[in-house]
Amino acid sequence: MQRVLLLLIAAFLTPLQVGAQQQQFANLGDFKLESGEMIRDCRIGFRTFGQLNADKSNVVLLPTWAGGTTEQLAGNVGSGKLADSSKYYIILVDALSNGVSSSPSNSTLQPHMRFPKITVGDMVNTEHELLTKFSHIEHVEAVMGISVGGIQTFEWMVQYPDFMDKAIPIVASPRPAPYDLVHMQTQIDAIENDPDWHGGDYAKNPARGAEYEFGAILLSTPAHYNQTHSREQVLSEIAHAKNSNKGSDANNKIRQSQAMMALDISRSFGSSMEKNRRPCQSEDAGDRRKRRPRSDPRTSDRLCASDACRVSPSG
Repeated sequence: MQRVLLLLIAAFLTPLQVGAQQQQFANLGDFKLESGEMIRDCRIGFRTFGQLNADKSNVVLLPTWAGGTTEQLAGNVGSGKLADSSKYYIILVDALSNGVSSSPSNSTLQPHMRFPKITVGDMVNTEHELLTKFSHIEHVEAVMGISVGGIQTFEWMVQYPDFMDKAIPIVASPRPAPYDLVHMQTQIDAIENDPDWHGGDYAKNPARGAEYEFGAILLSTPAHYNQTHSREQVLSEIAHAKNSNKGSDANNKIRQSQAMMALDISRSFGSSMEKNRRPCQSEDAGDRRKRRPRSDPRTSDRLCASDACRVSPSG
């Protein structure tokens, strides 16, 4: 299922001609968050693909999904692929708290849970600064994203509605449904109740078994999972996961989960979802179990109220 999600990615990004395709960083200095707190020495990771045209009209921005990195997205960029770099100038950007851009796991001045809480708006604001101040891009053809990348796309639509021609959120919702909130808080609780947690100052990444188990539950349906896994396989994988140190850093996961839980882009419209101006195509994963438009169809349908908007199944 994770491979399916990887293949659901498409493109948009800014014009940095140096070291295309390689990991790059934009240093934003001390960055003020929506809460009023600061990320000290904030930096944002990104990669670029393709050729920027003369009038800078072919830029496509693609932010990462939950815990994802631009390194993981890079395989989906190229001629004939989901992010077609033969036609567009693709910018992949690492969202805050993904372990590449400024995060609890890599901040020297605000390590671990001393790293401030962030919002999806903060993610988008840092990306906007990357484009405008670092890359000197003032408009893009499209913003696209999967899962949390799609959530950021929705946020882009309300924060900077005139910055893009098109918005394409994939497997995403403008705000989490009640069921989504329960899932995300349960993941946070599993981390913070783990004996290895130590308030975020852990020596070993905690709740590895729970991390695997939530991934299995959230990225598949019971019917699909039962078809693709045997009982013996599942028990073996759970046992292996408990002794593994792989997966998302727990502190990073908490901060990104808190950002998703706080998301409600209707706040910009007086809690109304019917005032969007931006052409939008929203792609629904159908059976995926969280962060999809189907989790609250009214929000996506109203936000994307436009002849240019089309909601279609994508998985």
